[in-house]
Amino acid sequence: QVQLVESGGGLVQPGGSLRLSCEASGIMFSIFDMGWYRQAPGKQRELVAGSTGSGVTNYADSVKGRFTISRDNARNTVYLQMNSLKPEDTAVYYCNAAHPLLGDSWGQGIQVTVSS
Repeated sequence: QVQLVESGGGLVQPGGSLRLSCEASGIMFSIFDMGWYRQAPGKQRELVAGSTGSGVTNYADSVKGRFTISRDNARNTVYLQMNSLKPEDTAVYYCNAAHPLLGDSWGQGIQVTVSS
C-alpha cells in the first residue's frame, strides 16, 4: 500500500523559509516522478515543483528562484525548500508520486501559511 507522509509545514512570516518533506513507502521510490502541488482556498490545485526519477526538475514560474525540490532515493524522501516566502504561497501543499504504468498517489496535504 502506497503511503506518502508530508511534514514541515506551518506558519511563517513573509520572507521566511520552510522545508517540506514527504516520505514514501510502498513504492519503488527511485522510478517514480515526485511532485509538490498546492491548493489555495477557492483555487485549483497546481503543480509547484516536480522531480523525475533521474532527478530532472521543473518549477512553476511563480516559485522559480525561490523554491528547490530535491530527493533522496536512499531515504525514499522528497523535499521542497521554500525561501523568500510570500503571502500568496499560502496553501495546502500535497506530495504526489506518479508513474506512467503504476499510477499515482497523493499525500494527505500539509498547511503552509505565510503571514505577519
